Amino acid sequence: MMGRERYRDPMTDLSPVNAQGANAQAYSVSELAFALKRTIEDAYGFVRLRGELSKVTFHGNGHVYLDLKDDRACISGVIWKTSVRGLGIRPQTGLEVIVTGKVTTYPGRSQYQIIIETMEPAGVGALLAQLERLKAKLAAEGLFDASRKRPLPSLPAVIGVVTSPTGAVIRDILHRIADRWPCRVVVWPVVVQGEQAAAQVRAAVEGFAALKPGGLAPRPDLIIVARGGGSVEDLWPFNDEALARAVSACPIPVVSAVGHETDTTLIDFVSDRRAPTPTAAAELVTPVFADLAATLADYERRMIRSGSRMMDLGRARLAAAAGRLPRLQDLLALANQRLDLASGRLGAALTANVAAHRHDLAAKAASLRPRLLIGAIEVKSQTLEALSRRLDPLVRRCLSQAADRLEGLEKLRLSLDPDRPLSRGFARVEREDGRLVRSAVAVKSGDAVKLVFHDGDRAAVIDGAPPTPTSTPSRKVPPPPPTEQGRLF
Repeated sequence: MMGRERYRDPMTDLSPVNAQGANAQAYSVSELAFALKRTIEDAYGFVRLRGELSKVTFHGNGHVYLDLKDDRACISGVIWKTSVRGLGIRPQTGLEVIVTGKVTTYPGRSQYQIIIETMEPAGVGALLAQLERLKAKLAAEGLFDASRKRPLPSLPAVIGVVTSPTGAVIRDILHRIADRWPCRVVVWPVVVQGEQAAAQVRAAVEGFAALKPGGLAPRPDLIIVARGGGSVEDLWPFNDEALARAVSACPIPVVSAVGHETDTTLIDFVSDRRAPTPTAAAELVTPVFADLAATLADYERRMIRSGSRMMDLGRARLAAAAGRLPRLQDLLALANQRLDLASGRLGAALTANVAAHRHDLAAKAASLRPRLLIGAIEVKSQTLEALSRRLDPLVRRCLSQAADRLEGLEKLRLSLDPDRPLSRGFARVEREDGRLVRSAVAVKSGDAVKLVFHDGDRAAVIDGAPPTPTSTPSRKVPPPPPTEQGRLF
């Protein structure tokens, strides 16, 4: 520290001796740093600067720290808390602005910066303009519609995480999930910054979507795409159009957890849910096991209390209804009285009934005598005998007539029997197939026939000679030996 001693500005002490270094005084680092600070502030006490905002950070004490950049250079900036309230716009990464303030240095780090007092928009930055055009294109296709958003599973069994395997993000997510809802977490390692980040994240999302249920690798119930905070350039891979379309087309619900709460990327609009931070994403997709257990226990207690109240209420209603009902003995008193009266009269009534039936039976029995039955039987017997005397001649006459008819039919049968004439010396001529020969012209010479007698049959040939074949020369065939009936025809 310089204290109250006279301060010599090394920037103005350019004497020849100092220049030659022979008798140059050694200044402290603080003296040189503060001398440079005053020189820059005197030269650039008021500047108007145009650039694109980057790495905007709102500090907890109210100050805002940011970078202003163009295509070739970058300068740090700070907005004190007293000036933040008077800004016309809210600082946002990617916004092109015109600021006014003074350039100063920060001796603690030997860097220069601008203290911003006013800020006004100058237009949208190049990256932000490109992002806005892409957002408008995807919004026109309906990829941001709320109807496309799917609900997250309330009790996920498997959670897929797409992030860098070596960062604090994955540790925070795993730790938070383990504390709240212990379940299986499948990590798909990717790079989350650089030229290859967008392609790897897209491949991870499509790879999770391609998993089949029940396969070797478990298919997640939901996917978390996570990355820590950073500048627009750091988060730019998550504004890739192909990645946004892959997230929108993924059949598994996707939660976007890229950057901090103030950071916004394209996949935040197409995902099913956006979380402000990766840790918040882990809290968003998982219930608290202890809370569920407490809720179930509370439900159980409420169920038991409700059951007890219902039983008590039913018991009270039953007691009230029972109090209005008459007693059982009162309900049965009249019936018991009628039963006692009826049972008292039952013995006498049965005795009187038996006596009445006995009297009726005696009256009927007085008119029943064996002689009446015997007389009726004798009358029926005489009638039957008279009928039998009249029926006997009639039956004999019918039987005689039936016998005569039967004898006539027998004679007719015998006269019509074709075998009866054979016993008197006749014979019947039949063909070989059994047909009867009725006329001499029905057969030709040489036809084979059969002669049927009363005691058998014999074969014969008409005229004693067989027919002459037409296909062979004719030759004389000797006649068959004569038979007893050879002269019959």
